Amino acid sequence: MKERISEDKKVILRHSSIELIEHWALAISGFILIFSGFGELPMYKRYMVTQIPGLGWAGDFFINLKIHYLGGIIFVSIMVFHAIYHGWLGHQGLLPQKGDFKASLVTLLSMFGFGKEPKSDKYLPEQRLAYAYLGGVGLILVLTGIVKVIKNLPGVFLPPGLITAMTLTHTFATIFFLLGVMAHLAALIFKVNRPLTKSIFTGEVDIEYVKERHTVWYDELMKNKAKVEAEVEDKEKVKVGSEEKDEVEVREQGSKAIDEPKEEIMTALKVKGMSCQHCVMSVTKALNQLDGVQKIQVNLEKGEVLFENTKTVANGQIVKAITDAGYEVVQS
Repeated sequence: MKERISEDKKVILRHSSIELIEHWALAISGFILIFSGFGELPMYKRYMVTQIPGLGWAGDFFINLKIHYLGGIIFVSIMVFHAIYHGWLGHQGLLPQKGDFKASLVTLLSMFGFGKEPKSDKYLPEQRLAYAYLGGVGLILVLTGIVKVIKNLPGVFLPPGLITAMTLTHTFATIFFLLGVMAHLAALIFKVNRPLTKSIFTGEVDIEYVKERHTVWYDELMKNKAKVEAEVEDKEKVKVGSEEKDEVEVREQGSKAIDEPKEEIMTALKVKGMSCQHCVMSVTKALNQLDGVQKIQVNLEKGEVLFENTKTVANGQIVKAITDAGYEVVQS
């Protein structure tokens, strides 16, 4: 999971939604397994649990057996998913590390005012040990539980000694699992651990708590944040530089287009009746009256009039102006 720092909320996302679902699915299915497991023993009637309103069914062995199977399916499914999902992503933060026993002892003593708690990563050393403990006991419960299910299948015969060993192991593993869960919850009795309660429900922890207790993790988060911000800033600089370059190129191209002389497109008309400079002046004057007709040139020898029609004056208007001046336009 990619941890996220929320400066406005003053929190750090410690657990993803998938991790929260895993945690609660394991917790609820574990409770179901413990409750239904003891229900398969003749305990609830003996201790009058069945007298509690709504729990009259708790004394029925077969009901508890079915509930136990359902809880077991959920429990095993989540354990398998957890192993595959986090193993695939390479998450190793909760795996025990060398020195965790000693660090846990130092941390425990610091809670009673003896010594100073060592700097910790995302997970405390005692959390990693608890993870290994509950994971190991949970695995034993799964394996022995599978044997107990197989022995109940039609046509399956297992040695009585094996069944007895699996049953006893399963029972003691259940007790140890229950003790582990109780110790896990009892950790919240200590004031220093209470800020973690929030993360159980929201996945978030306060930044100030992380700064104080998970110093190693906080420093790593800040380094990663600074690295990401630097990368974003570099990309923005490259983007701005590229945009400025494109803008300069556009301006240069526009300037070049303005500076470059436009190619003149001259129109030629054959005109009859022109023989002297008076004719030249008459035709030139007539065409000058038309807005857009420029650079008029009269060639008497060729009997031709050249001009530039910059505003696309209609050809009929040009012919009429020359005709009104007393000359004939030869249409090609």
